Amino acid sequence: MRAALAVAPQPLSFLAFDFGARRVGVATGNSLTRTATVLTTVAADGEARMAAIGALIAQWQPAALVVGVPLHPDGAPHANTERARRFGRQLKARFGLPVHEVDERYTTTDAIRAGAEDLDAAAAAIILEQHLANL
Repeated sequence: MRAALAVAPQPLSFLAFDFGARRVGVATGNSLTRTATVLTTVAADGEARMAAIGALIAQWQPAALVVGVPLHPDGAPHANTERARRFGRQLKARFGLPVHEVDERYTTTDAIRAGAEDLDAAAAAIILEQHLANL
């Protein structure tokens, strides 16, 4: 009898978003390396924002999307919590990809401490690395 070879699961790729009313930071990463790379910040709103995100999705072909959800320090939701969740629902409806939510408390502060040039995209990378660490 031949021994069956174990088949390693294919790595999953992700795009992550740090949602803001004026800007959305974007990062990419995958489940193999469990690291994230800063991509860009989309500084548009409405249809222009979704078109720019659609172009990134077409370019990077992620298996899923990750959206940072802001919460108060005690974990309580606030007005931006629902805005970020609505953004995630819009992404799922428009692009048909799974959307995972990640608590984004302190990600911008962490990006500032790290000396990031693009705070929004760096925060998105931190959000994605938190998600990847929990896979």
